[in-house]
Amino acid sequence: MELPRIVSVDDHVIEPAHLFERWLPARYRDRGPRPLTTGIGRLEYTGGRYTVAMDPDGPPADWWIYEDLAAPYKRVIAAVGFDRDEMTLEGITRAEMRPGCWDPAERLKDMDLNHVEASLCFPTFPRFCGQTFAEAHDKEVALACVRAYNDWMVEEWCGDSGGRLIPLCLIPLWDVDLAVAEIHRNAARGVRAVTFSELPTCLGLPSIHTGYWDPFFAACQETGTVVNMHIGSSSQMPAASPDAPPAVQATLSFNNAMASLADFLFSGVLVRHPRLTLAYSEGQMGWIPYALERADDVWREHRAWGGVRDLVPEPPSTYYYRQVFCCFFRDKHGIEALDTVGRDNATFETDYPHVDSTFPHTRQVALDHVRGLDDETVRKLMRGNAIRMLGLDLDPMGG
Repeated sequence: MELPRIVSVDDHVIEPAHLFERWLPARYRDRGPRPLTTGIGRLEYTGGRYTVAMDPDGPPADWWIYEDLAAPYKRVIAAVGFDRDEMTLEGITRAEMRPGCWDPAERLKDMDLNHVEASLCFPTFPRFCGQTFAEAHDKEVALACVRAYNDWMVEEWCGDSGGRLIPLCLIPLWDVDLAVAEIHRNAARGVRAVTFSELPTCLGLPSIHTGYWDPFFAACQETGTVVNMHIGSSSQMPAASPDAPPAVQATLSFNNAMASLADFLFSGVLVRHPRLTLAYSEGQMGWIPYALERADDVWREHRAWGGVRDLVPEPPSTYYYRQVFCCFFRDKHGIEALDTVGRDNATFETDYPHVDSTFPHTRQVALDHVRGLDDETVRKLMRGNAIRMLGLDLDPMGG
């Protein structure tokens, strides 16, 4: 079977050490993020959170120092090139990483090795939707950092890629008016993707039910900007017990995406903004059929007392099929349920360079999933749906 070249809707970038020195205005640099290479101490995982400290005598790692935050890069987020049993929570320097983690020219080479034509990349140091800057004390500098990151993303990371690296920008999460302005600023230079929190209340922000975010959603609808929500963009991952190992979180990670989808389906947001597009990143898709079945059943049987009788006029699945995209990288159960997941709603990802990445075997992994599907469906899953979702200037048939 001939597999078309892939358009991956969820990859990641490790920020280069020069990012803020080069892109942050000079008047903010002494208060902005600074790179540092130093030793890392023992990393501990307790109650669903990681704690780590610097240790000059420990193994070297590359860090970002910003206000009272010291954030090291860990091997699991730059795992490509390591054996499976070496993909640990140990610190790592950029010199130890595969250069495609942070160098755009090298990333394009790795994409060629991995049967990938185009890639949308989430941030690392800012965290998945810019929580690092939302938590900062000095919001003037934080806003400058958001803009600097976006300028770097558009002009340096994606700039010389010929459209193969797709810009994904941040917003200042703490101010919806500033967020709207940033959507318009980036849309004017061709950006069609923004990252947002799956569950903003977990970040201490207003919920999507309050109407607070409606100007942001309206701006995204007006500009054709896709709202991308990565698992973990609520700064928490589900765990069954506070002392459960990280493997439990990894198994349950789709739960946040499922909770977020239910939130949107019953919020009225997709009713009020019928051309708004949502994309769930790294959440897989095998859970979607039952989530839609349950949502529709609740709407039919419980909408009066459930508070949505006058808010959601059609079965919730109507809005999912019209406005929501999911993605997968290993999910054969989702493929078996593809007609319910939606042949026009599913996209593919490689998760480069994270521990879940299928690099450099993505072509074979994809083939194992799509064997037996018709050519049109394969093209939709591997590239066509992503091209349509993001409005890319790529041939849906090509590759």
